[in-house]
Amino acid sequence: MNLKQLIPADFSGFINIRSNSEPLLVEAYGYRDLPNKIKNNVDTIFGTASGGKTFIAVAIMKLIEEKNIEIDQPIDQILSTKLPNIDSSVTIHQLLNHTSGIGDYYDEEVLSDYSELWTDFPNYKIRKNSDLLPLFIDKKMASIPGKTFQYNNTGYVILAMIIEELTGQDFDSYLKQVIFEPAGMHSTGYFALDRLPSNVANAYIYDEKTAEYYTNIYSIDAKGTGAGGCFTTLKDLDQFWQTLFSGKIITKQAVELMHTMQASDYYGYGFWIAKNEGQPFPYMQGQDPGISFISSYDRSANRTITIMSNLGQDVWTLHKKISATLSEEENAAEK
Repeated sequence: MNLKQLIPADFSGFINIRSNSEPLLVEAYGYRDLPNKIKNNVDTIFGTASGGKTFIAVAIMKLIEEKNIEIDQPIDQILSTKLPNIDSSVTIHQLLNHTSGIGDYYDEEVLSDYSELWTDFPNYKIRKNSDLLPLFIDKKMASIPGKTFQYNNTGYVILAMIIEELTGQDFDSYLKQVIFEPAGMHSTGYFALDRLPSNVANAYIYDEKTAEYYTNIYSIDAKGTGAGGCFTTLKDLDQFWQTLFSGKIITKQAVELMHTMQASDYYGYGFWIAKNEGQPFPYMQGQDPGISFISSYDRSANRTITIMSNLGQDVWTLHKKISATLSEEENAAEK
């Protein structure tokens, strides 16, 4: 089947599908600058929203391997910042797998849209992890540590703060040093919305009342944090997957641990887990106003699928359709 037939006519973003390292579909769609009709291309830089949590988890695993911290170490033994409402027994392990039980500054059961955070607190003030403290410092524990899986943004902000505490660097500088540069991810970084490099796709939100698109510059953090906000390209993500699984950044054993189910039947450390004919494989994903992203690496099929949209379109259903189609074709070929 022609994979292009699966792509919606109005899709804006890029799609990268590779099998056995061979490209099956590498194509950009739509516009990175909608009013000026400047097209996306295969080198366009896109936001990944919460996809950046994977990079935080990799960096933490590296610090564990270097014996700077321990996986089961309580965070109050590490952080100098006092977080009085967080249970002193919360560990690195629990932050990584979303079982810490701490109060989340963006509780998706309370808020339906990330942009609602900035109704009373200006988003332009969020330029580093500590800037988010006012949004969660007074929140009570939501559950007992280690008991319940609940996706948690605050936990990854704290993990980024731990990276900064241990390394003496901004977390994104450390990620560049230990992940992006070794992997050859030269276009990847945490860029401030008012200091974007060239060829970055604007992200657009549809206003149903006016039937117009507007940019998300007042809807997300001015600069990314541990919770998300990394920008990258399809080529850089290819580099990431290959370099990570080669053992160059962290050991292969640590990579295996990251995509081994830790807290539920669908999450490891920084990776979501899916299955293809019973074989688990990791994927990273994110969603913000105007941004939707998923990237998976199925080693059993030697297949990567990355989809990004700068209109916040449904990349998850598209990913499932593409995966199912490829599996059907492979099964038919084997017969």
